[in-house]
Amino acid sequence: MAIPKRYKMFQEKYTDVANAYEEMGDAVHKAGPLDDKTRALIKLAISTGARLEGAVHSHTRKALKAGCSAEEIRHTAMLSLPTIGLPSMMAALSWVDDILEDKK
Repeated sequence: MAIPKRYKMFQEKYTDVANAYEEMGDAVHKAGPLDDKTRALIKLAISTGARLEGAVHSHTRKALKAGCSAEEIRHTAMLSLPTIGLPSMMAALSWVDDILEDKK
């Protein structure tokens, strides 16, 4: 999985902060019983609900790496429809497809 250029720049300029951020993320993932795929889809759902395009891109890549299928990833985005509405869900689905279509 390619690390986005902007994050690489952040890591280079603020190494200690980037390392602390990644360590915190690792600790949170290890803090409970959820498996990799479940956590990946939850993170994607949170990013979808928050309307964070970059995070949806990132968590789509991570979901693929965790073994999630394109159908599981798209279903996760579609589950947001009753909560965040059609326009927001359609935006998130397009961000998911940015990554899924790129993988073809």
